[in-house]
Amino acid sequence: MASQHQQDGHSHNHGDHAEYYSRRAEAIQALLIEKGVCSLNEIMTMADQIDARSPEDGARIVARAWVDPEYKKRLITNPESAIQELGLGLPETAPRLRVLENTEEIHYLGVCTLCSCFPRAVIGRPPDWYKGLAYRSRVVVDPRSVMREFGTELDESVEVRVMDSSADMRYLVLPKRPAGTEGLSEEELAKLVTLESMIGVTHAKSPNAAII
Repeated sequence: MASQHQQDGHSHNHGDHAEYYSRRAEAIQALLIEKGVCSLNEIMTMADQIDARSPEDGARIVARAWVDPEYKKRLITNPESAIQELGLGLPETAPRLRVLENTEEIHYLGVCTLCSCFPRAVIGRPPDWYKGLAYRSRVVVDPRSVMREFGTELDESVEVRVMDSSADMRYLVLPKRPAGTEGLSEEELAKLVTLESMIGVTHAKSPNAAII
C-alpha cells in the first residue's frame, strides 16, 4: 500500500528557512516579557523543564496506555491532560501534541522535514539522525526503506503514514504492545519502549530482546 505524507491540516512551508522560526520564537519571547506575561527567568525555567525530559518519561506514558485502555483513550483524545496524570507537567507554551497509535493496519512515522521539531516536552531531545537531512528528506519519499535500515520490516498490507511536525504541532507515536508481554508489569513494559519506537522507525522491543 502506498505511503502517505501528512501535515494534519497545519501549514508547513518547505520553502521557508529554519531561521524564520528562530526569529519567530525570539519575537514571541520578547513580546511575552514586554507584556508582563512571564519573565526571562520563567522562560528559562520552562526550557530547563523541557530539556530535563527523556525517553524514559515517554516510555512510562506508553506503558500506562498498554495496561490501561481508558488511559489510552484519554491519551489519544487529550494527550496533555493524560500526560499530566503521570505527574509530567507540560509548559503552557509547549506546541500542541498528537498521539498516534500504531496498529496492525496503520503504522505512523514522525519527522520534521523543515528542521528538527520534536516532542521534547515529552521525550527529550531528538537523536542526531532525526535532525539530519538524509532522514528528513528520505522518510517522506520511501519510509519503508528507511525503516529497514533500522531493522523494521512491515507487511505490504500495512499503510504507512508519515506525519510532518511543525512549530505548532508535535507527534508522539504509540507503538504496538509486543506479543508475549501479558504477564509483565507496567515497569517491565516501560523497558521495552525505545525512543526509536516512539518516533516510529522501529517497533517496541520484544521481551527477549529487553533481557539482553
